[in-house]
Amino acid sequence: MDLTIGTKGTCQMTVGEADTALAHGSGTLQVLATPAMAALMERTAWQSIADQLPEGSTTVGTSLQLSHMAPTPVGATVTCESELVAQDRRSLTFEVAVFDEAGQVGKATHQRFIVDAEPFFAKAQGRKA
Repeated sequence: MDLTIGTKGTCQMTVGEADTALAHGSGTLQVLATPAMAALMERTAWQSIADQLPEGSTTVGTSLQLSHMAPTPVGATVTCESELVAQDRRSLTFEVAVFDEAGQVGKATHQRFIVDAEPFFAKAQGRKA
């Protein structure tokens, strides 16, 4: 299956208390947590190509090389933009950027892998002790 290289996605969120470094345990400040930014980046990427996947398929994240470049306070809106830049069979590569009202706050290269949802989930369930 060939996806459309250049496919773009956009997601927005308003930073809330639950999105902060303090809430995530990744720091002590009431600013956008890197883990919250990472989740937004992944969501933007997978949603951008979801409608191009065959029935029963989904994608899973396999790598995220992220730079968190500036703090964003609670109440600010962040916008995430992704672009599918490469595909090698089932492996997808995205370039992702996050902005708040003052400018860019993050960037990443994100890789995802196309999987068949049911067998993948069954394999995960089989890993229970």
